[in-house]
Amino acid sequence: MFELLDRRTNLTGNQIRILTAAIIGDALEFFDYFLIAFVLAFLIGPWKLTFGQSAIVLLSSGVGAIIGAYVWGWLADRIGRRKVFIGTVLNFSIATGLLYFTPDNGWVYLAIMRFFVGTGVGGLYCVDLPLVQEFMPSSKRGWVGGIVTCVIPLGVGLGAVIGAQVGAGEWRLLFAIGVLPALLVLLVRLWVPESPRWLCRQGRYEEARKSLAWALQMEPSALPLPTAADAGPIIRSNWLDLFKYPRSLIVSWLGNAGAQTGVYGITLWAPSLFVLLLKVTPQEASKMMILLTVCGFIGRLSFSYFSELMGRRKAGGLLGLGAGVLTIVAGQYYDATLFGVSAFWLILAVAFFFADGGFAIVGPYAAEVWPSHLRTSGMGSAYGFGGIGKIIGPLGLALIVGSNNYLKPDVPLPQIPMAFVYLGCWFLMAGCVYYFFGIETRGKSIEEIDRELAVTTDLATTARVRQA
Repeated sequence: MFELLDRRTNLTGNQIRILTAAIIGDALEFFDYFLIAFVLAFLIGPWKLTFGQSAIVLLSSGVGAIIGAYVWGWLADRIGRRKVFIGTVLNFSIATGLLYFTPDNGWVYLAIMRFFVGTGVGGLYCVDLPLVQEFMPSSKRGWVGGIVTCVIPLGVGLGAVIGAQVGAGEWRLLFAIGVLPALLVLLVRLWVPESPRWLCRQGRYEEARKSLAWALQMEPSALPLPTAADAGPIIRSNWLDLFKYPRSLIVSWLGNAGAQTGVYGITLWAPSLFVLLLKVTPQEASKMMILLTVCGFIGRLSFSYFSELMGRRKAGGLLGLGAGVLTIVAGQYYDATLFGVSAFWLILAVAFFFADGGFAIVGPYAAEVWPSHLRTSGMGSAYGFGGIGKIIGPLGLALIVGSNNYLKPDVPLPQIPMAFVYLGCWFLMAGCVYYFFGIETRGKSIEEIDRELAVTTDLATTARVRQA
């Protein structure tokens, strides 16, 4: 049945609907996630926040994302992709709406509710990509996975556009708008059935055939009914089984950690740093972020193409090298001008082509390197482990610059170059991991990847037995 899927060279209308639901979900979830960057730019002065307090607000969602990625990812392998998809959307939408009630000077409340936003965002990111990939032919999987992530900068850009329009006393409206992603649940209920591959692994063969037939827009009777021999043994996901695949762990965990540390450290601090370093208003800082998000969007489109052109390993290496070098250079020239405008801003924009654009590789690839029965658990674990970057990225910059300093426009920041060296080195580490340790998945079906991983695991087990 899945061989017929892999032989297809074009997408049906229903496959495009599945892709559209995931695209909308990613855009709106990261709109919610990054709203705090624009809100913080309004609050740093009136609330007299220190770098340390601001970092706690920024990193609290990272802590939530770690937990959410592990828990929701594991649940998606146990109870199905579709139910978890809906649950995660409700999770982060409701939590964002509750942020509307943040009291004045209530940075602790802000941090707590951001934690719950993070649990939903971390979970959705780990289920929507595997769900889409499991409906797609192998020849389209890398491109489609990249396209799903392409809209994330548009979500950030939407926050930037809205942030540029609201007044200083209207920042709570940003959170009220953040409730809108709950409407996505209705789209999911109407469009997206359960993953046929997940159903097949549960022994629900007739349901799997109906699900795939819907996606391919054909009668179920036109597809061969899978058998237990076709689908393989029914395997219940066990989180400890992840450690049977050490190479998958290294590539997906460390790749995510490096990329997330760098990009979240920059993105969450950038609006406040523009206010601080360039003496602009919060509204102007939000407008400056639009260029970064446009470059990130172009980068994601490009890396979606690169993933099929040069393969996942080389594209991942390019992400790390380009983002790492340019991030370091941006920090060195934080107080310089280029063509009459801030060099810091322009270089960061180019860096975002690689840093943010490379996530067209990071997310989809983290799902591809795991066997089917562990796909969302593995991706969830990788995104969760990488979520440490959501903490040590913003916190690391704050500690290097001086966590006790108040965020005032007249505070000197001589440690900015070192802070960006710190973030740049995380990108470089991710690039090395992808290039030297990566498992090439380009052009391979999910079943082929499963077989290769099974062989690798069996060989490693045999070697350990012989040594013993």
